[in-house]
Amino acid sequence: MSESSGAGAEVVVENVCKSFGARVPVLRDVSLRVSPGEFVSIAGPSGSGKSTLLALIGGIDRPDSGEIRVAGISVSGLRNHTEYRRHIVGFVFQHDLLLPALTAQANVEASLLAAGVGRSERRERAQALLEEVDMSMRAGHLPSELSSGERQRVALARALANRPRVLLADEPTGRLDSTAARQALDRLIAARIERGMTLIVVSHDQAVAARADRTTRLIDGRFEPPTTHTAT
Repeated sequence: MSESSGAGAEVVVENVCKSFGARVPVLRDVSLRVSPGEFVSIAGPSGSGKSTLLALIGGIDRPDSGEIRVAGISVSGLRNHTEYRRHIVGFVFQHDLLLPALTAQANVEASLLAAGVGRSERRERAQALLEEVDMSMRAGHLPSELSSGERQRVALARALANRPRVLLADEPTGRLDSTAARQALDRLIAARIERGMTLIVVSHDQAVAARADRTTRLIDGRFEPPTTHTAT
């Protein structure tokens, strides 16, 4: 699988079902199509299957049945998802999941190291990304020395490091105050516009839904009819 060109990719979810534990159904015959470069928000109550769907699209888990295709790749049929996650999708989580012993710079570089990027290019790309999210002055700080908003900015830089075609964000503003949440959303949208990425965000935040091209709600593992917005 070659490195992404940076253009957005189509995401197709067809008749996907997923259960956990004692066959507890989480997703029930779910279908969704996201156009290349589109910004879609997925809302719904806790336990409705939003994060599970994002994990399936990202190749972190597999559906029990149904098909998921991203950039024409059958994600549900992949035997090894490593290359897919390196070059096609990027993740931003509610909990930033930064490595506590590494500086902000090193956290961003770590994702490039796994992709086989050389030392000088890793450094240059990480520096450019930290500058993009206004964190260049904090590049040498550990996560414990950063605020929640600053850590989320580093997490976004890390997610963008391998130039993904699809960015998946799971409650990216959930742990932030209103100011930091607005800034995080601004940066997500700016990154999407600049790169032409497809952006799928799971969120309870009404500000996310208001700025998405389209919002769809999961209720008890099924989608309600979508709502279209005029993005701002």
